[in-house]
Amino acid sequence: MPDVRLASPQGTWILLTTVLGSSMVLLDSTVVNVALPRIGRDLDADLAALQWTVNAYMVTLAGLILLGGALGDRFGRRKVFVVGVLWFATASLVCGVAPNAGVLIAARALQGIGGALLTPGSLALIQASFHPDDRGRAVGLWSGFGGIGAAVGPFLGGWLVDGPGWRWVFLINVPPAVLCALIALRHVPESDSGERAPGRFDVLGAVLGALALALVTYALIEAGDGSPVVAVAGVAGLVAAVAFVLVEQRRPHPMMPLDIFASRQFTAVNGVTLCVYAAFGGFFFLAALQLQVAVGWSALAAGTALLPTTALMLLLSARSGELADRIGPRVPLTVGPLLCAAGMLLMTRVGPGASYLTDALPALLVLGLGMVTLVAPLTATVLAAVDTARAGLASGVNNAAARAAGLVAVAALPLLVGMGPEAYREPAAFDEAFGRAMVLCAAVLVAGSVIAFATVRRPAQGCRHPECRTHGSVAVPPLEPETEKGAGGGVSRETPPPAPERPED
Repeated sequence: MPDVRLASPQGTWILLTTVLGSSMVLLDSTVVNVALPRIGRDLDADLAALQWTVNAYMVTLAGLILLGGALGDRFGRRKVFVVGVLWFATASLVCGVAPNAGVLIAARALQGIGGALLTPGSLALIQASFHPDDRGRAVGLWSGFGGIGAAVGPFLGGWLVDGPGWRWVFLINVPPAVLCALIALRHVPESDSGERAPGRFDVLGAVLGALALALVTYALIEAGDGSPVVAVAGVAGLVAAVAFVLVEQRRPHPMMPLDIFASRQFTAVNGVTLCVYAAFGGFFFLAALQLQVAVGWSALAAGTALLPTTALMLLLSARSGELADRIGPRVPLTVGPLLCAAGMLLMTRVGPGASYLTDALPALLVLGLGMVTLVAPLTATVLAAVDTARAGLASGVNNAAARAAGLVAVAALPLLVGMGPEAYREPAAFDEAFGRAMVLCAAVLVAGSVIAFATVRRPAQGCRHPECRTHGSVAVPPLEPETEKGAGGGVSRETPPPAPERPED
C-alpha cells in the first residue's frame, strides 16, 4: 500500500520530479511549432521537412506510449521513468546540434520514444507512491502544473527563437531532465516487485502500430511527388494497420485489447476524439506558421498570440467538467466542437495586416471556449464508458488516438489544401491555403459534433470521473491513472464500478 503523504518532503520531491518530466513532453508539443519557420530557413528545409519535424516525434510517441506504460509495470516505474527522461534529454541535445534536417528528424523520432517511456510513468509514479487519501490532490496538482508548462510553451519558444536561437528550444530540455532524473533516483521509491504486471510484452503490436502510422504519414506528406515509392508506402501502411488489428485479436496480452471497443459509447467518443484532435493538430501546426509567414509577426509575438486558448483551458476546464457532471456529456461534446469550428472560421480573417485585438484575439477566444467546453467532458466520458479496472487502458487508448489524429492531420492537411514544398516561403500563397485549411478543420469539427449528438449518452450514476480535472494541454488529453495492474497507473479501488448506460434524459 503506497503511504507517502503529499505534505511530506518526500511527497514534494515526487510531485516535483513527475511534473518536471511530464512538462518537458508537453512543452515540446507547443514550443516546436513556433520555431518551424526559423528551422526551415536555417536548415534550408522544405515544408515536408517541417511536417516531419513535428510528426517524427508524434509517430513514435503515439505508437509506443501504451508499451511504455507496460514496461514500467514490468520493470519498475521509477526505472523506466528515469530511462525515458535521460533518453528524452539525449535526443533533445542531438536535436539542438543537428547540422541538417535529416538529423533533426531522426532525433525527433528518438525524442518521441523517450516521451513514450516517461509520459505514462510520471502519472504511474504518483499512483504507486502516494497514500490513497492524497492521490487525487496529487494528480490534480500534477495536471495543473503540467498545464502551466504547456501554457508557457509558445511564449518561451518565441522568446528563444527570437533570442538565442531555435536550437535552444531543444537544448533547454537538458538541465531540467538531469535534475528530474537525480531527484527521482534519490527521492522516489521504486514499485515493489510484487506489484509488477505479469505476462509477455506485445512488442510486435507496438512495432506494427508505429510502422502503420509512419508509413501512412510518409505517404501523405510525400504524395505530391507522385512517386511509385509513395504509393507503395501508403499501401504498406494500410497492410501494417490491418496486421496490427489481427495481431491484437490473437495476442494473449495485447497492447490494445480490441474488446474494449465493445462499448459503443467508448467507440463513439473515440470517434469524436479523432475529429477534434485532428482539427487541433492541423490548426496549431499551421497557425504558428501563418502568424509568422503571412501576417509577418515575430516568433515571440506569434507564440504569445496563441496563449489565450491554453489560459482558458487552465482557468475553466475544471468547471466545465463539473457542468458536464450535472447536465451530462452530450451537450458539451456537441456544442464544444461547434464553438471550435466557429473560432477556426474566424481565423480566416487573420492574414496580412491583421490586427491582434480585432482579428486574432476574438477567434482564439472562441476557439479556447470551445476547447474548454469539450475537453474535460471528453476525458470523463471515455472513462465512464468502460469498467473501472480498465480506466487506465481506456485513457491510454484515447490519448494515443488523439496523438495519431494530430499527426495524420499535420501530414494530410497541406496536401489537401494545395500547399507546395516552398509554401511557407510565399506569404500570399500560404495565406490562401491557410484559409482553405481552416474551413476544412471546421468541417471536421462539425462532423465530430454530429457524432457526439447522435451517439453520446449520459453515463449511469456511480460512474467514475477523472482525477485529472485541470486540462492545460491543447494537444492531447491527459492520461488517467489506473490501480489495477497493467496499464501503468491507477484508479482508486474504492471507486464503484459503472452501471449500464442509460439513455440521455
